[in-house]
Amino acid sequence: MVTVSLCMIVKNEERVLARCLDSICDLMDEIIIVDTGSTDGTKGIAARYTDKIYDFKWIGDFAAARNFSFSKACCDYIYSADADEVLDEENREKFRILKANLIPDVEIVQMYYGNQLAHGTVYNYDKELRPKLFKRLRTFQWIEPVHETVRLSPTVFDSDIEITHLPEESHGGRDLAIFERLCKEGKELSDRLKNMYARELMIAGKVEDFEKAEGYFTQVAEGEDTGPDQLKEAVCVVVRAARIRGDYLKMYRYAMKDVADEGVSEVCFELGEYYLEKKEYQEAAIWYYNAAYETQSILNIHSGGDFPLKRLARCYEKMGLAEQAAEYERLAAEWSGQAAGAR
Repeated sequence: MVTVSLCMIVKNEERVLARCLDSICDLMDEIIIVDTGSTDGTKGIAARYTDKIYDFKWIGDFAAARNFSFSKACCDYIYSADADEVLDEENREKFRILKANLIPDVEIVQMYYGNQLAHGTVYNYDKELRPKLFKRLRTFQWIEPVHETVRLSPTVFDSDIEITHLPEESHGGRDLAIFERLCKEGKELSDRLKNMYARELMIAGKVEDFEKAEGYFTQVAEGEDTGPDQLKEAVCVVVRAARIRGDYLKMYRYAMKDVADEGVSEVCFELGEYYLEKKEYQEAAIWYYNAAYETQSILNIHSGGDFPLKRLARCYEKMGLAEQAAEYERLAAEWSGQAAGAR
């Protein structure tokens, strides 16, 4: 049977840490807790489960903290967990079976990360496969009988273990502050981080967050090397930021970049918001309908679901069409119910 080191980075997690550790501690052969600056009872709780508690000065870099935690591990595999995760009894048993039968060739085990839509997280799906268990030391191997080469891609196993994510609050504000700092420092964001930044904004961003991000995403939208997917994501942010500021010329100019090329729900919804503010309810309803039925969301799933449906109900109510308004209220509730049922 393989051995597993649990590696966690924590800060002010006294409300949830014991819940997490109670659900997984007996499955682990070693527990490593890296604290990045707690001012509550987090470290005291951690001490009930392990004496391997380390301090790491927070430098605004989650990867650096996780790398430090991994450096302390000694077992065959490393399990990476956050304090707001829980394994229920069914999935604890699946983990036991996995641990007893895992073959050394496997270098990464993916597990389902579930309950995402329940807490306004940055993701557009309720569960996804994520890498969670990592072989600590990797052995490089030659492959191919001729023109041999070293195998670079890891051997990944997709398990059926599902982790329940139970955050107490959205981490959007924390993450947006990091993105804002990186952009201010002139750091280049990968396409993945550009996507995550745009998602965080469209799901959890406040007015001031869009004000700080507008310049960056305008540059992305105008960049010669910007790909079509990154362009659409940037346009979503710029359109909303410009509408919030009242710069309707810029809003419309960038919206047309998207609408002219298979629009997305987020942009259509923003155009609906503009016309609703102007009390042009019939025009607003057209754009809300396009958001709900004629386009797909790329950053915030609600932009193509209950958000425009609720706005359609409002538009028809303002136009004195009570029957249509009631129908869209029903459809919005139905959409929300289906999303909840998916959890």
